[in-house]
Amino acid sequence: MTVAMAVQSFSLSLLSSRSFNSSSSLSSVPAFSLVSNFPRFRLRPRIPLLRCQYKHDAILEFPGVGEDLPLDYDERFPKADPSDRRRAGVLLHPTSFRGPHGIGDLGDEAFRFIDWLHDAGCSVWQVLPLVPPGRRANEEGSPYSGQDANCGNTLLISLEELVKDGLLKKEELPKPVEAERVNYSTVAEIKDPLVAKAAERLILSEGDLKNQLVEFRSDPDISSWLEDAALFAAIDSSLNTFSWYVWPEPLKNRHLAALEDVYQRKKDFIDIFIAQQFLFQRQWQKVRKYAQKKGVSIMGDMPIYVGYHSADVWANRKHFLLNRKSFPLLVSGVPPDAFSETGQLWDSPLYNWKAMEKDGFTWWIRRLRRAQDLYDEFRIDHFRGFAGFWAVPSEAKIAMVGRWKAGPGKALFDAISRAVGNINIIAEDLGVITEDVIELRKSIGAPGMAVLQFAFGSGAANPHLPHNHEQNQVVYTGTHDNDTIRGWWDLLPEEEKSIVLRYLSITEEDDISWALIKAALSSVAQTTVVPMQDVLRLGNSARMNIPATQFGNWGWRMPSSLIFESLEDEASRLRDLVSLYGRL
Repeated sequence: MTVAMAVQSFSLSLLSSRSFNSSSSLSSVPAFSLVSNFPRFRLRPRIPLLRCQYKHDAILEFPGVGEDLPLDYDERFPKADPSDRRRAGVLLHPTSFRGPHGIGDLGDEAFRFIDWLHDAGCSVWQVLPLVPPGRRANEEGSPYSGQDANCGNTLLISLEELVKDGLLKKEELPKPVEAERVNYSTVAEIKDPLVAKAAERLILSEGDLKNQLVEFRSDPDISSWLEDAALFAAIDSSLNTFSWYVWPEPLKNRHLAALEDVYQRKKDFIDIFIAQQFLFQRQWQKVRKYAQKKGVSIMGDMPIYVGYHSADVWANRKHFLLNRKSFPLLVSGVPPDAFSETGQLWDSPLYNWKAMEKDGFTWWIRRLRRAQDLYDEFRIDHFRGFAGFWAVPSEAKIAMVGRWKAGPGKALFDAISRAVGNINIIAEDLGVITEDVIELRKSIGAPGMAVLQFAFGSGAANPHLPHNHEQNQVVYTGTHDNDTIRGWWDLLPEEEKSIVLRYLSITEEDDISWALIKAALSSVAQTTVVPMQDVLRLGNSARMNIPATQFGNWGWRMPSSLIFESLEDEASRLRDLVSLYGRL
């Protein structure tokens, strides 16, 4: 009920409560007979006040219709809800930082970037999944093909920070490697032995750091996934097969005697594996706390699916659609889309949602708890899979032969909410988005996404166009799966280019990168995220990933000639726009 309706209802009920005989009428009752004579501007005590409670806990008091309002009436303005604050951020994965060992890490450069974000007026830093990247053939370092859904990427551990901790000696550090792109196999050869050496020294040490390791390992929220991950890695390293499907039957099927034997024989490997995860956790939490101190929220990224060759599937096979021999019955993918005429075949095993629901969705609850431990908020990739997912027979060579199947829907998020509480998620709702996906997203209050590179060329109703954006949304110029703005612009058909120019009211001579950044920041969407490549106005060579391809992805790094301290102009320009559109 609105305030005006409440006042009207109250006035009528007050008058109807008076006693009148059948010959009386309201017009015959003197107006002054309904009120008492009080000094001017004083509220009449015989007329109850209307008290209106708003979501901001501000209480407005109204007298009856026509009565005097409080003296401070013209000073009572609506209060802004902090949760509605407009924000801006930058997408930059830590592997893309500059650094001396062929890959970005969690050392000084991460802190410099946070300082730069703060100077630029940004309050969000989005990263890609922090899981160990795929190292096998055709995976090429993909953070979406990791071997474990909960472990951290130990290649991100800063060797210089390990020296500060006394776990490595300065003279043990390798010579600097000049690499414009990440070569994951080369980086692993350089860093893996040194990180393992630091972990071993930590295990043999005494003191506060060792006590923190013991606490980390004994934390039930950590050990619930870490012990299986360590055991899986120990077996995998000794057998070196392409898949756990071909492991000896006692190990493949987790016979207790066989697992105990591995645990005893590979105890040193398991202890070092866990210590390495502790070192990653320690460095990442140091970065995260600094970001929080600077008012920067870290937005993570969670792939909806996990790889078959992983501890997640091996140790939890009842939660996946596998046959009696533990091989996938159906695998993940999407039907034909803008990136592939035959669809995308991801090959990840699909979840057995009925079994998961029967188990109370414990596997997902554990995964969400881990995400909350790493991030302040996080995007769930391929959110549409919770409403309906594309299922492809495991023997298929192309994704277009699949079919849609029903997902768990809101039941999953109700279970998570009961177990974990409020979670700050962003729903990646791109691609084939049916009505049930939108209903699910809105039912849990999660913001969706809009991408400006998808906005032009299909009419004024395109949901990615700024005039169609929603408040509860995250708008991007492009994501990690898109080309950079400059790369996109260079390949855009002339007809579509003319639409962009007209829509943005710019000319060919204008800077298209910053024109799109401005359009994203001016959007009604609460959050805007811009890839760092677009801030730097880089071309196609800086693209992070090309979907449906297996080679040449995930390697982009900040140009070695650029340091964050030298990007003052970009920070100032970004801050001016962030301020202009109310996102500071």
